[in-house]
Amino acid sequence: MSDSLIIIPTYNEKENIEKIIRKIFSLEKAFHILIVDDGSPDGTGSIVKGLQTEFANQLHIQERTGKLGLGTAYIHGFKWALERSYQFIFEMDADFSHDPNDLIRLYNANAIEGGELAIGSRYVSGVNIVNWPMTRLLMSFFASKYVKFITGMPIHDSTAGFKCYKRQVLETINFEKIQFVGYAFQIEMKFKAWKYGFNVVEVPVIFTDRTEGTSKMSGGIFMEAVVGVLQMKLKSYFRKWNK
Repeated sequence: MSDSLIIIPTYNEKENIEKIIRKIFSLEKAFHILIVDDGSPDGTGSIVKGLQTEFANQLHIQERTGKLGLGTAYIHGFKWALERSYQFIFEMDADFSHDPNDLIRLYNANAIEGGELAIGSRYVSGVNIVNWPMTRLLMSFFASKYVKFITGMPIHDSTAGFKCYKRQVLETINFEKIQFVGYAFQIEMKFKAWKYGFNVVEVPVIFTDRTEGTSKMSGGIFMEAVVGVLQMKLKSYFRKWNK
């Protein structure tokens, strides 16, 4: 039994899903994987189920009906993980933009080095992004600067989606009060972990844009983040942050 679960939300990732699963299971540390698939019409879910015989008790899938949002996919996965004995729960994309080799570095940041939320950070040591168009890079970079300015969080990459949580962090956050389901979900989870006083650490990674499949990013989810951060900060003044 592994102490670590990697949650990978999917929608139409048939080009990447088997490769990312096999790569993770080839690492020297044992991980389990939970795929949360939103009814991919391209057969992503069927590919995963076809691999479960080979990776019995290591590879799991939860299938949902339709695109219900990134945040709700992760929350579904968090609840699934907390019903079991996993101590370290990861967020990861299916498209190799998050390098599977960095999973062990994120794990060590929490398990050995004292972190409680480890973030694979694109901006903690310069700008480490490959193959993004300049407009998207600037939008992401300045979004993180904006979030840091508004919230006061000492985090360089507040919008990062490559993360490892210690179990206690997820047990403390009330998922029913998570406001956002898109891009801003990533910011909200970091903000709440930080407000509760957990040790948030950034591990420098190189983010490489997908080479196969279609990006799910859009301008609309950036706007959700811009407006949502202000709302989130204001609401934070009117509640207590006791673990």
